[in-house]
Amino acid sequence: MKQSIKWGIIGCGNVTEVKSGPAYQITDGFELVAVMRRNLDLAKDYAQRHNVPRYYNDADALINDPEVDAVYIATPPDTHHYYAIKVAEANKICCIEKPMAPSYAECLEIQTIFEKHELPLFVAYYRRSLPRFRKVKELLEEKVIGSVRHISWSLSRTPSELDILETYNWRTDAKIAPAGYFDDLASHGLDLFVDLLGDVKEAKGISSNQQQLYSAKDIISASWEHENGVLGTGIWSFGTYKREDKVRIVGSDGELSFSVFGEEPIEVITSNEVEQVFIENPKHIQQYHVENMMEHLQLGIEHPSTGKTATHTAWIMDSILNQL
Repeated sequence: MKQSIKWGIIGCGNVTEVKSGPAYQITDGFELVAVMRRNLDLAKDYAQRHNVPRYYNDADALINDPEVDAVYIATPPDTHHYYAIKVAEANKICCIEKPMAPSYAECLEIQTIFEKHELPLFVAYYRRSLPRFRKVKELLEEKVIGSVRHISWSLSRTPSELDILETYNWRTDAKIAPAGYFDDLASHGLDLFVDLLGDVKEAKGISSNQQQLYSAKDIISASWEHENGVLGTGIWSFGTYKREDKVRIVGSDGELSFSVFGEEPIEVITSNEVEQVFIENPKHIQQYHVENMMEHLQLGIEHPSTGKTATHTAWIMDSILNQL
């Protein structure tokens, strides 16, 4: 690979302001050289504020820019497949914001074309790279709670102001996110659980739209089985009276308790004691994910979140939603 890999971003919206964009600038071996947004004035504003040398309002122009070696697709999920195919055909490295695409079928097509072109493909399931969850994995591998028996996740929240006012939001548009916030949020946790406990061999679910505030589903329940025999259950409800985000991994000798999105301490619970482990997330939440891409590309160290792993997560999601 080149000594410095030059990146371009398609869709420099809110997620790229702090969470991801700066990580490409502070990672040794990477440079952010171009951004694209459909509104040229907004693209220019972003480029000037973040000291990015070039900006476009045409994705093809960025993809085909000879100075761009790799493309980060940070648009809403309904355009991921469209842009990813173009990046593959341009023979360039790619990272796609999660979820990889709205359906397993589209994810599989993306994965297949990148494999055909022998191109690296990453997906921004960055929790796999966060020190907080690397610690959870370490505790499991050390068998601190013995042999794992089951995992459960409860995620709920009150309706947002956008929901109540019935303001348009792609995250609740069934054409883009069939299961609403589940697509955007649950994918993070389910992908993480695969990293922690291994691939899933079966998943089932029930979903509904209880509130009728938008076209997508707003409550989903699921059960699944990992290939190692660990069973899982989940409930995701986006119309409750309070916020809750709690994961329990229960083993033969204890349990781990933590949140997927919060920064509450990880709790290690055994019959003798309760220990709390606090690990702060970085300012730029995708920093370690991006650094791991650099190590994959420059040093050959396998990245934890690839097109293959993200496609498996999409299969789990579609299985839960009975969309296969």
